[in-house]
Amino acid sequence: MSSHSKRANIGRILIGSLLLASLLASPLTARAQGEAPNDTITLTLVVAGFDLDRPLYVTAVPGDRSRLFVVQKPGQIRIVTIQSGVYTLLATPFLDISSLVSTVGEQGLLSMAFHPDYATNGLFFVDYTNNAGDTVVARYSVSAADPNIANPASASIVLTQDQPYSNHNGGQLQFGPDGNLYIAFGDGGSGGDPEQRAQDTTTLLGKILRIDVDSATPYAIPADNPWAGSTIVRPEIWSLGLRNPWRFSFDRLTGDMWIGDVGQSTWEEVDREIYGGPGGINWGWRCREGHAVYDPSPSCPSPQQPQLTPPIYDYNQTGLLCAITGGYVYRGSPNSPHFGRYVFVDYCNPSNLLWMLAPSGAGGWVRTDYTIVPPPGFTLSFPTSFGEDAIGDLYVTGSANNNGAVFKLNLRPTTCVAGNYDVNGDGAVTVLDILQVAGDWYRTDYIPDLDVDCDTVVDVVDVQLVAAAVSGAD
Repeated sequence: MSSHSKRANIGRILIGSLLLASLLASPLTARAQGEAPNDTITLTLVVAGFDLDRPLYVTAVPGDRSRLFVVQKPGQIRIVTIQSGVYTLLATPFLDISSLVSTVGEQGLLSMAFHPDYATNGLFFVDYTNNAGDTVVARYSVSAADPNIANPASASIVLTQDQPYSNHNGGQLQFGPDGNLYIAFGDGGSGGDPEQRAQDTTTLLGKILRIDVDSATPYAIPADNPWAGSTIVRPEIWSLGLRNPWRFSFDRLTGDMWIGDVGQSTWEEVDREIYGGPGGINWGWRCREGHAVYDPSPSCPSPQQPQLTPPIYDYNQTGLLCAITGGYVYRGSPNSPHFGRYVFVDYCNPSNLLWMLAPSGAGGWVRTDYTIVPPPGFTLSFPTSFGEDAIGDLYVTGSANNNGAVFKLNLRPTTCVAGNYDVNGDGAVTVLDILQVAGDWYRTDYIPDLDVDCDTVVDVVDVQLVAAAVSGAD
């Protein structure tokens, strides 16, 4: 069935389902508990054979379940197609800007972000270090002739930032749930933030920015940015006091921002910002590294003062640990025991450990440790980044067998779980769940959790069951 026909039928399906719900006589099954947490997380190989440590990020177009986009440090973006569980790396790059990109130290093509309306406007954004060693955020568009090839001539510079050193570039781009583009900048490099740029509100370094790329060219300042309209503070700034927020992400269910900020020599930290806040958070660097005092000078607020916000979690660089690789809150399957946990790792981890944070129930957070198990014949070392696909499954990039590779984290239940009608995992069965199931009406690549009766197809019965659960909740 075509997508147009499917959409045309959704309204009729919903009306019929809601009417039929009241006629269903069978009792509703309680929410399934899923599998018990394991002490290992297995990986599935997506693609290998990149140059050592060259894949730095993986992402997907919103709503597109058929492709992954792999960002390579030297300046290429590659496409991996997904069909019936088979991954295929396309030979022709989606975009190749290698001639524009410096790869000295931590420089390179560092990430990309698709516009939320990419399906209609074809726009995406990249963050790279140019040949002068400075950060460039640029906008591109897909070519008119081939959805798997971008138009290199469409480049439009959004902003540039001088970089005093070759490290601590940050580089992550993410569109937030508010539709604005968020950009991470490190403190400019060297060690110890010698010019105290992270606390200097006249520079973009050591900050996360928030800009509106739709209302003006090259961008506008959102009216509710914390320093919008200021002539003293850079109005692009959303939060400050960061050393090197190499990776940050948004929880696709709650909208909360999670930041993995790489520490100096002792503490690595995880920061969490609740969605809907006013921004303006000062995460503390270089006054603090993690929860600990780093700079005791009079220019820094004391750790007890409210001007500095502590991380929700930090860990010490012991046992050869060296740098946090920030991740994502897993939202791929509400039937998974890992649903709602923040997944992260350390870049220098010598023991193949993967970590997850979950609320402790007492206002704090508890870490659970897992061992990463790559497929037979493969290893995973120096994990550079996590990524999320269109349905919330997570991926990790890094070095495998002396070559760069992308792996999928196997976090879904191994078998279908029937009877859970809260298919979006928000804690309630509502019309939103009906809409999500109806949206997969007879798709051959349906999301497994939407087959709520586990009969290998998403059909009217699944919609009826969820609609009945909604009616019962009323």
